[in-house]
Amino acid sequence: MSKLTTAVKRMVVGRPFRSDSLGHTLLPKRIALPVFASDALSSVAYAPEEIFLVLSTAGLSAYVYTPWIGLAVAAVMAVVVASYRQNVHAYPSGGGDYEVATVNLGPMAGLTVGSALLVDYVLTVAVSISSAASNIGSAVPFVATHKVLFAVAAIVLLTAVNLRGVRESGTAFSIPTYGFMIGVFLMLAWGVVRIFVFGDELHAESSGFSLNGNESHLQGIAFAFLIARAFSSGCAALTGVEAISNGVPAFRKPKSR
Repeated sequence: MSKLTTAVKRMVVGRPFRSDSLGHTLLPKRIALPVFASDALSSVAYAPEEIFLVLSTAGLSAYVYTPWIGLAVAAVMAVVVASYRQNVHAYPSGGGDYEVATVNLGPMAGLTVGSALLVDYVLTVAVSISSAASNIGSAVPFVATHKVLFAVAAIVLLTAVNLRGVRESGTAFSIPTYGFMIGVFLMLAWGVVRIFVFGDELHAESSGFSLNGNESHLQGIAFAFLIARAFSSGCAALTGVEAISNGVPAFRKPKSR
């Protein structure tokens, strides 16, 4: 039984390595960046949907505010990214937010931040897998009717790949990440070609709608809260940005760079 367990374990997670011989497992930037950036990229993918869902409660005409909310989210993301850029250079050991809080504010603050990160990672997996099941289900009927099974299987598969080590999982995860990025740029390029080359007028069905409502002194306040809620939901795009800061030890030297 023990031999069977060992064989299964090696098949899933691979052979163990001595700690002093792990240098070959460090990743170059072209692989490490897409691995640790995949969290942030997946968040960027479903954040716009969250903005649309909130604004839809005011009708399709409220979608006109989507670009401005998106720009506000992008501005906040730029500030967060700039902050983590400083963290990477100041704390190259890879402790991320936990190390920053522990060193500067004490162990209790570090424990609080660590707990928050654990919750954040659990929620990131939950939301990302749920979003994947919903999007893939729109194209594959079997997934649409077995979303829970798909989600559990996806988490098990991702866990098994990660357990094989950073280098092995890095090679596997970098391919879909680069594929996603290429797909986004191709979509943008095709839109630009249709507008400026073919002269197509690309307008959403709701672009000609306008807001109409009963006069009320609470109407403006309620709509302001709706915009704020749409912004907060769109800030889901920020989840996963900390992954690179936490994964600095997996990079080849010079790590911070």
